[in-house]
Amino acid sequence: MGFTDSSTANINSKGVQQNTFDAIVIGSGMSGGWAAKELCEKGLKTLVLERGRNIEHIKDYPTATLNPWELEHRDTLTAQMVKENPIVSKCYAFTEATQQFFVKDNEHPYEQVKPFDWIRGYQVGGKSLMWARWTQRWSDLDFEANAKQGIAIDWPIRYKDIAPWYSYVEKFVGISGNSDGIPHLPDGEFQPPMEMNCIEKHLKGVVESSYENRHVIISRTANLTKGLNGRGPCQYRDKCARGCPFAGYFSSVSASLPAARATGNLTLRPFSVVHSIIYDAEKGKATGVRVIDANTKKMTEYYAKVIFLNAGTINTALILLNSKSPQFAGGLGNTNDVLGRNLMDHNYRAHIQGFYDGFQDKYYYGRRPAGIYIPRFRNIGQDVQKDFIRGFAFASSGSRSNSNVTDATIGAAFKEQLTEAGPWSMWMTGMGECLPYHENKVTLNEHKKDAWGMPTVVVDCEFKQNELAMLKDIMESGSEMLEKAGFKNIKASDSVYPPGLGIHEMGTARMGRDSKTSILNGNNQIWDVKNVFVTDGACMTSNACQNPSLTYMALTARAANFAVEELKKGNI
Repeated sequence: MGFTDSSTANINSKGVQQNTFDAIVIGSGMSGGWAAKELCEKGLKTLVLERGRNIEHIKDYPTATLNPWELEHRDTLTAQMVKENPIVSKCYAFTEATQQFFVKDNEHPYEQVKPFDWIRGYQVGGKSLMWARWTQRWSDLDFEANAKQGIAIDWPIRYKDIAPWYSYVEKFVGISGNSDGIPHLPDGEFQPPMEMNCIEKHLKGVVESSYENRHVIISRTANLTKGLNGRGPCQYRDKCARGCPFAGYFSSVSASLPAARATGNLTLRPFSVVHSIIYDAEKGKATGVRVIDANTKKMTEYYAKVIFLNAGTINTALILLNSKSPQFAGGLGNTNDVLGRNLMDHNYRAHIQGFYDGFQDKYYYGRRPAGIYIPRFRNIGQDVQKDFIRGFAFASSGSRSNSNVTDATIGAAFKEQLTEAGPWSMWMTGMGECLPYHENKVTLNEHKKDAWGMPTVVVDCEFKQNELAMLKDIMESGSEMLEKAGFKNIKASDSVYPPGLGIHEMGTARMGRDSKTSILNGNNQIWDVKNVFVTDGACMTSNACQNPSLTYMALTARAANFAVEELKKGNI
């Protein structure tokens, strides 16, 4: 008689089989979408886990085509919304029309030893739905800086290692920009550039003729100026952070995840809070992940040969720190107390603005979703600063106000002034490099669990003397350039915002050449767990002064290619 009594009749004997994939990707944003695309296109049955809700292209962009008067509060935040969200409401992109894509302050609390504004987007697509889209390559000025200056540790790669992957990614993403021939800002695979307006061209002419090593260029932006693979082109609406129904800019929802889905190899599971990575000591490998259903709180295990961790810098650290075993008491791969450390963010505190009297007969067409960019010029060549190392870049834009209301407040004169364009102005924001500091870190409060039973993240991070000295020069040099170009009423200000608001957090699981001082090797593998790859911002060893997303994507494509080759060889 067979053993089929009621105690075993309901067991799903295929449970493990149904939950087994070739690859698991944790996170569906900028780098997670790329990991999914590459692994699926290379033939791997891939499970993508996203802790937030599902987002479908076009369908889930509810405010994308609304006019200001169609929004209850005309696209402004109410006093109540600001009161309830003192952190996320500081973000430039957080408005009435975009709030559905941002994590609210009370939904996922965290602890701050020192002030740190953590901006998050928990949904399929992550922050790729509302990013600023500026994309610049790094050069060996950046990859070699740590080694040459004896700061932290050396990167295990150089520009030549990632250059072909920059090209690979750029051709798929679609980057509008100009080939400018700047050695420390390598040119890429560009669509036609967007055009500067007259005041920006004026600034460019003055700056480049007045300073030997300074450049003013149109920003290199992931907005399509030509259609690409059924996406775009950009409609010059400048409503990108609402989600673009035209797919005029790159997001994982409109580009990389659809590419993964087209292979038939993708399984996407939203509402999946990853608890930890499962490590098998006998195999010396990770075998899968533990996942908490965000709605039911039920835990399930999923299994795979290779795991890509792309949850976002701080959440990636959280998952690794929470992945404890007898072999890794301090978190997966953390045999050296490096995990969670060296947290960095760009210093965006400095803002400069000025007004210009000329070009009264000029205007511009459309709402260009891009600006101008002044690449780093400090501590390059003969420019050696005594107060700080590394450097900064400027994001900038010139525009003209759409009314010339000056003194009238009512009547015919008021209406007349409303029909006249106002003065030209220029704003500049510095993006200063932050050095990697061992004491800037992410840890876990094991005694305080969140709604899903996960320990609370604790962030301890601050800008230090080098960043503050650089900040002073950002304000002074920016003001000087505007003054030289004839701007008036120039004001430079320090927002005094803490780290985090740059939304370029990186570090915590850095790449390196030595397993004693880093978490990842030169292929983004965890040194001691070779089938786990980290390719989001957590892997960064320094943070340069370029927007980082392009580098995350290139590193992800490179690592996915390596992972598949290693799988074929039986090495992982």
